[in-house]
This record gives sequence, structure tokens and C-alpha cells, in this order.
Amino acid sequence: MFKTRRRAQQFLVEPLGAMNRRGYGYGRAIAPLLSLLLWHLCNCNCRAELNDSTLRLHQYRHHMLNDTSVWSLAQSVPLRTDKDSLEDVNEAGRHGAHLTLTRSSVIYGLTEVANTSNVNAVCNAQLKHVQRGILNKQPWAMKVLDASGSKSSGFIFGQNYWLGSREVCRSVQRPVGITLSRNYERVMHYGLITQQAPFDMDFRVVYLRHSSPWQVEIKVMSEQILHIGLCLPSSCQSSEIKGLTSDYVTGSFAVNDIFEMQPEVLYIKDLKLRETFYDRLSFKLVVASVLATCAFMLCAQQLRVGKQLPPEGPEGEGAGLPPVESELWRALHSMLKWHPLQDFVSCYDASSNWQKIFARRESNSRDIPLLNGLRSVCAIFILIFHVFWYMYFTVANKTVLISYAEQVFFQYVSSAPLLVDVFFTISGFLQTYNFLRNSKQMDAVRQNGLLANAKLYGKLLFHRYLRLGPLYLIVMGSVDLAFAYIGDTSVYHINERFDELCTQHWWRNLLFIQNLFDHREMCLNWSWSLACDMQFFVLANAILFLYAKRPKFAQFATVGGLLATIIWSYGIGISHKFEFSFDSVYATGSLIYISPFVRVLPYIVGSMVAWCLVERRLQCELSDLQDRGLWHFCLLAFIICIYSTVKRDFGHLITISLFVLGRVIFSLSVCWMIAGSARGRGVWWSRLLEAPVFQHVNRLSYAIYLLNPLVIALVYGLTNASTHVDPFMLFVVICGFTMIVYLASVVYSMAFEVPYSNLSSLLLRRPCKPKTT
Repeated sequence: MFKTRRRAQQFLVEPLGAMNRRGYGYGRAIAPLLSLLLWHLCNCNCRAELNDSTLRLHQYRHHMLNDTSVWSLAQSVPLRTDKDSLEDVNEAGRHGAHLTLTRSSVIYGLTEVANTSNVNAVCNAQLKHVQRGILNKQPWAMKVLDASGSKSSGFIFGQNYWLGSREVCRSVQRPVGITLSRNYERVMHYGLITQQAPFDMDFRVVYLRHSSPWQVEIKVMSEQILHIGLCLPSSCQSSEIKGLTSDYVTGSFAVNDIFEMQPEVLYIKDLKLRETFYDRLSFKLVVASVLATCAFMLCAQQLRVGKQLPPEGPEGEGAGLPPVESELWRALHSMLKWHPLQDFVSCYDASSNWQKIFARRESNSRDIPLLNGLRSVCAIFILIFHVFWYMYFTVANKTVLISYAEQVFFQYVSSAPLLVDVFFTISGFLQTYNFLRNSKQMDAVRQNGLLANAKLYGKLLFHRYLRLGPLYLIVMGSVDLAFAYIGDTSVYHINERFDELCTQHWWRNLLFIQNLFDHREMCLNWSWSLACDMQFFVLANAILFLYAKRPKFAQFATVGGLLATIIWSYGIGISHKFEFSFDSVYATGSLIYISPFVRVLPYIVGSMVAWCLVERRLQCELSDLQDRGLWHFCLLAFIICIYSTVKRDFGHLITISLFVLGRVIFSLSVCWMIAGSARGRGVWWSRLLEAPVFQHVNRLSYAIYLLNPLVIALVYGLTNASTHVDPFMLFVVICGFTMIVYLASVVYSMAFEVPYSNLSSLLLRRPCKPKTT
């Protein structure tokens, strides 16, 4: 380029020099001016060429890609000019950008490996168009590049989410809804807001499993799944993109892969809800249940209003109502004249159920007010644990999250699963305590024969199922729908596909036996404790019926069960080298964590303490100082058990000993609190747990327990970008989830729990028909 300019200057200067030699002295003066003018014209020409269309460049690259010979190119451009030289420089810059993008950008790498042999012709042409647009820095193509994911920092600690931006990909299809004044100068390209792609684009996510030795592997489900978001032409099929990605990761990606990922493409999601979603059986059942519940609530409201109307008569019936409403009311009123139907419909009275949830009741001598606080606090802490647990699958620094869980400050969260033993202890205590204090029922069991006791046993089981089952089943249907939805539309890989598991294994949950199978195959895996509680209820009732008939046999069976669960726990723990580390707890989940043979220990302890309190009437005469000392000692033992897992690398023998004996001490401390509250004793912190506000939270504790994993998983699944965990953010997230779960629990409890509790009470109050001879 510079040689061309010097030749032009020489062409003008040499004649002027000759003129000067001939006596034209002014030539020497104007020669520099003409040279400067020529230099300026050349530079202007160069700038104009930089802003011209790049069609010639595209044609040149097209010939090169089609193996056009250098000789034919030389013949087509016989004379080198300044413009050709600038194109060489421009081409060199594009070549450097091409190499850089191929190494760093997945979307650009896919455009490079695409050809008509691995994608359809339209997809290939549009991918090449995207490639040219990126090289030419066209605004719509730059948005495509920016919307697609690329390698991110933080891979060692679990950054597997190269998601890009779903919103930026949407802006490629339609202008951004933002108004900017033209009165202010900006360095931005306005095409970033207004320019759209010349063809349809979609956002998709490719999921790959890597096997890099350079990432911390905690062994808790799907840690090694790369998520790569891509903004791609709609004409490209997912199967074609999967093949392109495989070619890319085994080609140029592998060459520049310093972390030795060796990724394998698993599948691709287009983030669109499948049409079969509305054909799911769970969708139909949930909708039918909601409509039926709303209908019953409407009938209950009409029944309440009907009781306030004037007596029936030719003039009073339907008075004050429009004709259509009057006819509807007459038909409804005629149906509700049947008293059994009235009683049934009244169970769904929304106003009455609302008052029951929020009512404040004064405690009497038969109540144990401490139970309200214990259940409420434990339910909230388990909710906090689930916030951590489901966050694990969306945060970009998983290792840091686990490190928080092992710190002393967060130990109350990581040990929250131990709080499930509080519920088992309370259930065992109350089951035995209430049964033994019901002298009428005890006498009936003693006097009844085998068939009569079987009927009574079945009646107790039926009412237990009636109180727990409806809310449980509706939540199971909601979980099936929620996970089917996020399974299609979420950018995250959903490891626990409850929509698929519930379709296969719903009958296990219906029978409350899901905890007897592998925890990785459970529908609603957090419901294992509900299954345990139902199984313990069935077993405890059988032993209590036996106790009414044969007390010694029941006592031997209870003590034998306690020794058996301790021996079983030691055997399983030692044989599988159980430790408190998260990977060990997860690996032994089916054998230890959710096993009813291990988890029955606190239930038996609670039952034995209740038996001692009722049958033996153990009353220890203690001074006030001694009584307060024991209360504080129980609290200290409770806290020590919670923090006993702060060191997680003990040997397996010490670990299983801490696990078994610690849970015994933990249950005994809870039993002391319950027994003390039943006797009306306590200290300042126990009085806090007896506060009236916990009555309300305790009524919602069952709904909170069932709903909090559903709400947390659904909210996380609907986010479009992973986050970094930090303590302040955790606090804000926990507060938000607590409020959302609370509101959802009020709605679900009022619609699907309280009505069936009312129905159970109604059936129990119904007098039995006298037998006739």
C-alpha cells in the first residue's frame, strides 16, 4: 500500500523537478502541496472502503471455502491497488477474530462446523449468515453472540452454567421495549435496541456431562452437567444441534480444553411446554379436585346464607333474589335439605375454616402448649434446610455452599434433618399418651373380641388416613405438574424428575410405603418421614392393642424393638462405613436416612416416656432450682446433639455411635420438655415456645412440611441464571421463601386439610346405631 503511494508521489514530483530544471522555479514550491493533496485523497478512499459493503469479502471467502486455486484468484485480480491491500489487512483482522471466537464461543464454533452434510440447507445458510454477521459486527448478530453461553470462570468450584441470556435472545426477535432520548450523545449502536434478525431465532440449552479432574466432586447427584445456552435459528432441529455440538466439543473445543472436560452431549431442551402437559392424568385430577372443592365451598356459603333467610313459604322462598338466582337457589336448597349432605358440605365452609386456622385458644389442663412451638420451629428450620438443598442445583459455587453448611454458624441448618426426630418423638409420645389416657377406649379393647378390635383398629387407621391423605394427594398431583412444567421450560437440568417418578410409583405413596424403596426412585422424596410416621402409627396401635390385652408381651415387644433398631443401626453403619459427610449421608440414604428400621428409635423412646408418665405416674419432687437446671440441661443436650456433626471425619465406629446414642439423648431431652409442659412447668425459653402465635403456625405445620420443597424447587427452576451464594443473599432468600410457603400453606390447608379434619371429627361424633334383634 505504501509502495503504491510512493509511486504516485514520484509520478507527480519527477515532472515538477524537470520543470524546475528548465527554469520553472515555482514547481519546487507547489510539489509538496500536490503530494499532501494526493496523500489525503488516498486516505479518504481507504476510509470509504472500510464502510462499504462486504460482499466482495464474502465472495472471496466463499471462493476460498470452495477450494478456488490461488492462480485463478490471481487472474481475477491482475492489478494490486490500495483497496486490495486494505482488504488484506481487514481479512487478517477477521481471521484473528475467527480463531478467537472459535476457541471461546460455542455458538460461533457451531457455525464453523456446520455444513450441508450435518444440518439441513436452510439451517446451514442461516448459521453461516450468523457467522458473517458476527464477523461484520452487525448489531443483531452481536446480540446472538452475547445471548449464547461461553466458558465462564469458577469452573473448579462448580460453575457449570454457561447459560448466556435468554432475554437477549428474545430481543433478537423483537425490539427492546425501552425509549431513549436522541438528545444525548451515546457511544452505543442504536441497532442493539431496534435491529432484528432476518430470520426466526430460538433459545435452547444443551446439556453435556463432563469428566474433568479439575472440578471439586461432592458426589451429590448431577454436579457434572454443563448447561450451555444457545441462541439458534429456529430452522435448526434439536437433533442436528446435538450432532453439531458433538462435532464441536470433540474438535476445536477439545484442542483448547485445559480443564480436560471431555464433554459428552446428553440432550437438548427448547424450553417449550409440550402439548402433552394438559393430557396428564394429574392435571385432570388436580383440576377436578379444585373445581369440586370450590363447588363444596360455594354450597357451604349458600347454606350459611340460607340459614339467615326468612322461613320458607310461597312469598319468602327466594325472596330478594333475581329470578335466575332464585331458581338456582331453589334447586340447590332442595338438595341441601338432606341433613347428612348439609353436615358434609358444612365441612367446607371457608369462613369457618379460616377462623379455625387463625383462632387463638386458651390452653387447658389436658393440653401440652410446648408442642406448638416445637413443631413450628422445627418446620421452619427444615424449610431453611430445603432452601439450601435445592439451591445446590442452581448455584455456580457449590463447593462454597457446602463449606458454609460445615461452618459452626450454619450448623443448625445442615443438621436440620435431625429435627425430623423431634416430630417422631412427639408422635410416639402423643400416640401412647392419648391412647393410655382414653380409659373408655382401653376398656373397649379389653372387652372386645378379635373381630371387634380389628374393626376399631381399622377405624383408627381410616381416620388417620382421612386427616393426612387428601392434602398429601393433592400436593403429589401439584408436584407432578410442577416438575413436568419446569422439566420442559427450565434452563436447568432437573435431576429429580418427580413427574416421571410419580407416574411410575404413585401407588407406593398412596400406601405410604415409598420409604421402603431406593430414595432415588421416590415420588416426593421428602415425604419419606410421612411414610415412616404412618408405619409407626400402624405398629404402635398394634402394640397398644396388645398392651390392653397382654401388657407383658407388649412391654417385651417394645424393649425388643428398641434393642433391634440399635443393633440394626450399628450393623448398617459399620458395614457401609457411615460418616457424617454429605456424600456418605446421600449414598446411604436408603439404608439409614429414610429407613424406618433406623428412624423408629425416637418414636419408641417417646412412647416409652409417655408410658412411664401415664402408667407409672413418675413424679419427681424437685426444687425450683433443680427443675430449672434440668430444663436448661435438656436445652444444652439438644444443642450439643445439633452441633455434634460439626466434625464430619470421625471413624465410622465413632460416627455411628454418635448417631445412635446422640439420637437417644436428643429424644430424651425432647421428652423432658414435653412432660414438663404437660405438668405446667417450664422456664423462660419454654414459655416462648408456648406463645399463642405458635398455635397458628402449628396448625399449618403439616402443609408447610409438604409444600415447602415444591415451592422452593419451582421458584428456583423458573429462574434464568445461576447465582453465587453468600450469607446475606441467603438470609433474603430464606425470608422470601418463608413468606411464600406460609401463604401457600394457608390456601392449601383451608381447602384440602381442614375440611377433611372436620369430616373426621363429624364421623367420630356421629352416634352409632343401636343393634336390633
